[in-house]
Amino acid sequence: MKIKLLLAAGAAALAMASAAQASVVVLNFEGVNATYPSGYATVGDFYNGGTSGDGTTGTNYGVHFESNALAICLNSTSVSCSNTSRGGLAPGSDKGGLFFLSGTSTILDYAAGFDTGFSFFYAEPNTHGGNVQVFDGLGGTGNLLATINLGLTSGSCPGYNAGYCPFTPVGVSFAGTAKSIAFGGVANFVVFDDVTFGSAIAGGDVPEPSTWALSILGMGVAGAALRSSRRRKVALA
Repeated sequence: MKIKLLLAAGAAALAMASAAQASVVVLNFEGVNATYPSGYATVGDFYNGGTSGDGTTGTNYGVHFESNALAICLNSTSVSCSNTSRGGLAPGSDKGGLFFLSGTSTILDYAAGFDTGFSFFYAEPNTHGGNVQVFDGLGGTGNLLATINLGLTSGSCPGYNAGYCPFTPVGVSFAGTAKSIAFGGVANFVVFDDVTFGSAIAGGDVPEPSTWALSILGMGVAGAALRSSRRRKVALA
């Protein structure tokens, strides 16, 4: 009975850790453009059950982008389709990124809302003064929950023929439920990628310390129970 309880506790801990991971959503802008290489296409309702300007569709997260939000083609070592690249540092997220050519910002609406944190990667080597703001209302309205000021990024990616490379990760934790994000900066001078909801760690692939602790606790409890079970069987034999 005790072993079963311990195993159940371990399984519950692991399930909770998995749930924490599952709540993180990452938009990597892959597939917004119908072909690769390409120029750029409007993101539109690609993540909202609709289509991009190229007629493609992605996972329906209920995320809508303003009309000036564009997906730009990113360079590889053999393809030059823009002045931007992830420099081989983001396998699976290395063909498309977010930018805008008009206005001083582009807005993302997420009607379902998200909490805990927000993060992304960006490249902005030539201008300064942009920021990204998180609001609890749609359309960049309501209470301002968080602001990330964008500094100049630096470095280079030899072999990728891209001035906008490498990308820098930034993130912020906040209280409340966010429903829109305004990506601000000078038009055509900043590129974003791996926009992440529910985690202050860009890309969302590294859990918060508390989640790791929960996972380790769960595995430790389950392992201890199994070892105890084996010792009992040996003793009884």
